[in-house]
Amino acid sequence: MPKHTIHVVTAAAALACLTAFGPTPISASAAAARAVGPGPTPGSTPGPAAPRFVPGACPKPPEPIEALSKARCGFLEVPENRSRPGGRTIKLAVARIPAAEPAKPAQEPVVFMAGGPGADTFDDIPFLIDSGLNKDRELIVMAQRGNLYDRPNLACPEVDRFNAQAVGLGYDSQRAEQLMLKAVKDCRARLTADGVDLSAYNSTENAADFADLRTALAIPRWNVYGYSYGSNLALTYLRLHPEGIRAVAIDSVAPPQFVTLPWTWGSTAEGIHNIFEACAAQPACKDRYPDLPRTLTEQVRKLEAHPLTVNVTPPNGGKPVKTVLDGGALLNLIVAFTPRPKDIPAALDELSRGNPERFAKARAAGSVQHVGMFAHGLTNSIACGEWAPGHSERDVLDAGRKAFPGWPDTVLAQAPQLPFQYPVCGIWDVPDRANIQRVPTVSSVPALVVSGTFDVKTGASWAKGVARDLSRSTAVQVPGIGHWVVAQSPCAQRVLASFFARPTAPDTSCVDGLEPEPFTIIPK
Repeated sequence: MPKHTIHVVTAAAALACLTAFGPTPISASAAAARAVGPGPTPGSTPGPAAPRFVPGACPKPPEPIEALSKARCGFLEVPENRSRPGGRTIKLAVARIPAAEPAKPAQEPVVFMAGGPGADTFDDIPFLIDSGLNKDRELIVMAQRGNLYDRPNLACPEVDRFNAQAVGLGYDSQRAEQLMLKAVKDCRARLTADGVDLSAYNSTENAADFADLRTALAIPRWNVYGYSYGSNLALTYLRLHPEGIRAVAIDSVAPPQFVTLPWTWGSTAEGIHNIFEACAAQPACKDRYPDLPRTLTEQVRKLEAHPLTVNVTPPNGGKPVKTVLDGGALLNLIVAFTPRPKDIPAALDELSRGNPERFAKARAAGSVQHVGMFAHGLTNSIACGEWAPGHSERDVLDAGRKAFPGWPDTVLAQAPQLPFQYPVCGIWDVPDRANIQRVPTVSSVPALVVSGTFDVKTGASWAKGVARDLSRSTAVQVPGIGHWVVAQSPCAQRVLASFFARPTAPDTSCVDGLEPEPFTIIPK
């Protein structure tokens, strides 16, 4: 989900979730046996006889990543669409980062599956290093198909430019919808003109890519760690390609069997409820902000009826930009982790007293986009093929009404973080893959399931059903932490390290007694 202080909090997209039209799941060995054929198209190369890893230079991000200076990099070459023999080949960027303690590295590496879908995987590397993922074992990072540094890259600069403009429009306004749909239409036309098969950018093919990577690198066994959409992908990978998986850790869980567009409202309501309950449990916060649910409802209603238009300087400086703050924008800023949970009560109180600065600055931050860095094409292929089918715009509205009774329908009609997604999917036009993807993963492979109580994107309670289907799983819920727990919680980092060391008996004792940090208290 563009990266700022921490990658996941300001992501431009969601998790930013078949019929006979979809490709049939196949094993890595079957995929390798298929011929890959004729001439290249833009963004591709002629196909080799089987998936293979080709060593090459490491990517050079705009902000250098120190770990890449010691990494071994290259591309995994795989078929774009495994259900179409003779099709073109695509290249996926890979980095192998050595263990920080090379004297005694663990035998099995850990492979990382990023969130999004569509987020820049390599931008997550500093957070992974800081979290200790490569402390005593090799860390393998691969950009999911269509991401930055892949060939082809399913970036949509058209959508990035719309997002920069959108801060000066109503979040759910007709003008915003018109401009967004035009951007999506233009992106799709450009990608398909380049020969991209949008139907091939899905979780089944994503999972097969990781299976092929393990085979191509000749790794007998490895560990898997994924967060947000990466948890969805990790579960899909475990279900379709269990061979060679020693242990699986999933963080901020988006269960394949549950993720739909209406589902997003339940997660958002759960996370906000938990934040407000935590405030009520701290005497100073409860005394200063006695009725946060009412305050939020009042402000959403007020701003949706009478949006604020202000000129605001973005957080990182620059010229002031026209910024519109309405009810939909307010809600989605909270979902995007801006401001941080500990500051939400204070920000809402200030807003109720006529000071919108915290939320307005957070909204203005969107005026500065890293154009071409986010693979919106992958986001839309997965959202439209796996999350949208089987439901309607009315189902999203009904789920919103259940989550937040009395809120304006104009706010509730848009799935959090995915505005206008059904019209977008009408343009994107990829096959319905719900029946293939919405399947629970049942496995005896040791698993760690990590959730944060303040997660407003993937509600912590959804992890319970996943853990029940993983017979040797350990479930951990970390109080006061939002989306992508391991990157924010030293305790979660210790639990993860313990899990990879002893997958069936991790040490989770540091979670006992944890409490959310104190909320920000401002003078009355």
